[in-house]
Amino acid sequence: MSFLSRIMVHKSRAHYSVSTGGVTDHAAFEGARKKRAGQAKSRVGIIALSFTAFYCVIGGRLVQYGMEKPEIVSSIAPADRLMASRPDLLDRNGEVLATDIRTVSLFAEPHRIVDVDEAIEKLRTVLPDLDARGTYQKLSSNSRFQWLRRQLTPKQQSQILALGIPGIGFRPEKRRFYPGGATASHIVGHVNIDNRGVAGMERYVDSQGLADLTALGMTTDQPLEPVKLSIDLRVQAILREVIYSWIAKTEAIGAGAVVLDVHTGEVLGMASAPDYDPNNPAEGAKEGWLNRMSNGTFEMGSTFKSFTTAMALDTGKVRITDSFDASAPIRIGGFTIKDFHGKGRVLSVPEIFQYSSNIGTAKMADVVGIQGHKDFLTKLGLLTRMKTELPEVAMPTQPREWKKINSITISFGHGVSTTPLQTAVAGAALVNGGKLIEPTFLPRSRADADAVATQVIQPSTSKDMRFLFDWNGTKGSGRNARVDGFDVGGKTGTADKVVNGRYAHDKNFNAFLAAFPISDPQYVVLTFIDEPKTDKGNGAALAGNTAAPMVKEIISRSAAILGVKPKFGEDGSALLVSY
Repeated sequence: MSFLSRIMVHKSRAHYSVSTGGVTDHAAFEGARKKRAGQAKSRVGIIALSFTAFYCVIGGRLVQYGMEKPEIVSSIAPADRLMASRPDLLDRNGEVLATDIRTVSLFAEPHRIVDVDEAIEKLRTVLPDLDARGTYQKLSSNSRFQWLRRQLTPKQQSQILALGIPGIGFRPEKRRFYPGGATASHIVGHVNIDNRGVAGMERYVDSQGLADLTALGMTTDQPLEPVKLSIDLRVQAILREVIYSWIAKTEAIGAGAVVLDVHTGEVLGMASAPDYDPNNPAEGAKEGWLNRMSNGTFEMGSTFKSFTTAMALDTGKVRITDSFDASAPIRIGGFTIKDFHGKGRVLSVPEIFQYSSNIGTAKMADVVGIQGHKDFLTKLGLLTRMKTELPEVAMPTQPREWKKINSITISFGHGVSTTPLQTAVAGAALVNGGKLIEPTFLPRSRADADAVATQVIQPSTSKDMRFLFDWNGTKGSGRNARVDGFDVGGKTGTADKVVNGRYAHDKNFNAFLAAFPISDPQYVVLTFIDEPKTDKGNGAALAGNTAAPMVKEIISRSAAILGVKPKFGEDGSALLVSY
C-alpha cells in the first residue's frame, strides 16, 4: 500500500472514531438534562406545597380569630397570670376581711416621650392632681422607667388609654381591699403601696415567711391558702358600734372593748377608737393608728383590786371570811390613802370588793408583802410584754424600785400601767379555774389552749373570785352591767389620769372587767372609756355609769351569737348563781 493510501485509510479510521464518540456524548448530555428537569419540577412542587400549607395555616387562624368574641383592650393581664401576692384574711366563719383585687399602675418610658409638656397636659385632664413639676422631671430624665401613679381605677386607665400618649404604659398590680372598712382595722391592719403588711395581722402574715419569699421572687401565681382569724365579724361590728356610741354620749376622747374566750384565749372581737379605714390608712395616721387595746398602756384603776384580792386569797394568808379595818385613812410617806365611798368601819373581804375600798385592799396587799405582790402580778403577765400574733403590743410600765407606798397604790390600780387586753387576759385566769392563756387572734382548740396554759392560781381561788365578781355584779358597782339570764359579774375601775406628772381629778380613765355566765364563765368582756365628760355632777364620769353599761350592751347583743343561752326560772326570773 502506498504512502498516500495509508494516509487515506488512517483519516478514514479517525473520522469513524470521531463520529462514534460524538454519538455517545450527545446521549449522555440528553440524559443529564432530563434528570435536572425532573428535579426542578420536584422542587417547584415542594415549594408550591409549602406555600399552600403556610397560607392555609394563616387562613385558618384568621378564620378562628374572626369567630372569637371581641375583647376589650386592656393592659391588665388575666387573673391567672397575675402574681397572687397575699392570702385572703377571713373571720372564724369565713367572712372576708381582706383580699387582693386587680388594678394597674401608670408608668412612663422617658426615652420614648415625644413632647413632655404635651404628655403632662394630657395626663392632667384625667389626673388633675398630678404633680406637674415632679412629673416633668421624671419625663425629662435619662432613665428608661418611671412610676407616675400607682393603683389607678379602671375608668382612669380607660381615659388615659384614649389619650394615645407614646411612652406611657400600664403595669398590672394587686391592691389590698378591706370589705369591712374600719370595722376590724386594728386587728386586720393594712399594707403599704407595694402590698406589704405594715400593721396588724397583715404584718404578722408577712413575718411568717411571705415577705421573704416575695423578696426572693419565689411567690406563686396560684391563689394562696386563706388565713382564718379567731374574730367573729358580727361580734366585732357590735363592739365598734358600742364604743363609738358611748364616745358620742360622753364626749370621750377614746374607748375600747374586747371579748375573749376564757378557755382558749381566742379574741372574738376587739375594737379601739379612734380607728381608721385600712383602704385609706393615711387619713387615720394622726389618731386612728394607735391600737389602745394592745398598744396603749393605762392605769387600770380599781379593776386591779381583782388581782390584789386573788393574790391575798391564793397565798392562804387571807380568807374570804376575813375582815379588815377600813375606818381610818392610811398615811404613809406624806400620802393619805382613803376611800372614795368610805363606810368608816370594818369591812369583810366581799364588802371590800363591793365598796371598792382602797384602804381594805391596801391592807390585804400588805399582808402578802412587796416582793410577793410584784411576783404575783408578774406571774399573771401584767408586768411583762404580752405575747400574741398582733405586732402592736406595748410594754407595761412599773416603778424601778418597789417600795411600800408603791405596793399600796398598785394594789388599787395606780402606779402600774398595762394594756387593756392583757388586763382582760389576766382577768380570764381569775375565773377559768386559774389558767393563764396567752391571747390569740387565730383559731385555737381547747386542747391546744390547755397545752400552753399556765396554772397561776388555785382552782379554789378562782371559785372565790367568781363569787366576788357575782357579788359585785348584784350588790356593787357592777349592777349596771347585769343582763337578765346571763349572770354577768365584774369589777369597775375609775382611775384619775396623770397629766404633767400629777393626777388630774377631772380626767378619768374608766374600765369594767366582766365575765359571763359567772357560774360557768365562757367569755371575758373588758371595756374602757377615756376621759368621759361629767354631766352636771351626777356621776356620769364614773366607770359604773359608763364602762359597765357598755358591757351590758355588748353582752345583750352578742351573747346569742356567741352561743350562750340565758337561764331563767319557771317564773321568768333569772336563776340564782350557785358555787
